[in-house]
Amino acid sequence: MKAMIMDRAGEPLQLQDLPVPKPSEEELLIKVQSCGLCRTDLHIMDGDLDNPTLPLVLGHQIVGVVEETGRNVTDFEVGDKVGVPWLGATCGECEFCRSGRENLCDRARFTGYDINGGFAEYATAGVHFCFPIPDNYPAVQAAPLLCAGLIGYRSLRKTGDAQALGFYGFGSAAHILTQVAQYQNRDVYAFTRPADEKGQQFARSLGAVWAGGSETLPPRKLDAAIIFAPVGKLVPQALKAVKKGGKVVCAGIHMSDIPGFPYRDLWGERSVESVANLTRQDGVEFMQLAPRIPVECRVTTYPLAEANQALNDLRDGNIEGSAVLEIG
Repeated sequence: MKAMIMDRAGEPLQLQDLPVPKPSEEELLIKVQSCGLCRTDLHIMDGDLDNPTLPLVLGHQIVGVVEETGRNVTDFEVGDKVGVPWLGATCGECEFCRSGRENLCDRARFTGYDINGGFAEYATAGVHFCFPIPDNYPAVQAAPLLCAGLIGYRSLRKTGDAQALGFYGFGSAAHILTQVAQYQNRDVYAFTRPADEKGQQFARSLGAVWAGGSETLPPRKLDAAIIFAPVGKLVPQALKAVKKGGKVVCAGIHMSDIPGFPYRDLWGERSVESVANLTRQDGVEFMQLAPRIPVECRVTTYPLAEANQALNDLRDGNIEGSAVLEIG
């Protein structure tokens, strides 16, 4: 099979031939149709997330068709369409796993980081961390849901019944979550890079009631804000934008350091919370909800061999919505 390989941090991926992997007893062999690209892929390539398993196949937003099942698999059959997210395996024994919080497992392993991912024609994945995808849901549409959508959905759930929501960083996750928020009759206030008029127009076209630069304050106090951009200085800025009792949710796996800020910006029972990965329950719920809305991802597609160009475009902010590799 063809695969894009990361040999070391700071270097472009290399297109190579690899043997098609064999699934273990509780794994699926998946013929990959599409794989979304994520800023986490950039953090891995840049060495911000250290100690990946090298050489590595990146990619943790995989959609494909089951080609073969391990002998202990009963939930899926050959020909089923499935999605594979970032969380790839957990210990199943710790206090977090036993309480439905496997996203916090200290022995978790991650797709496209510890486990070879979807920048390839085939991938294996643990059956307990695969989600069914409706046959009529296009693979390029479903792929961004497996990380941008799922992490965004978990972040949105943490805002409770907040009506006025701020989204800082209007990329793949925010453009998906804006559609979910509208479906739930919430108002979205979109914050983009300063002077990014195209991004602000994109946000308004999806239903955001207001859009502006991340350095500005919205026209009203927000009930909650979600920070998708991996920029620590946005945390104090978002705290200024939320009202008393409001919450700021940090949705990224990696973020630059948060600078100091006056206590008065936190006072008034405002809170800051992070989101770590996802649970299987998040995946089951969201993959049932998204087709009902239906979420329509704005995607820019690339062939497998152009993964480096896709990653560069993502890094430079040249993607409107989501970037997806079309493989199968």
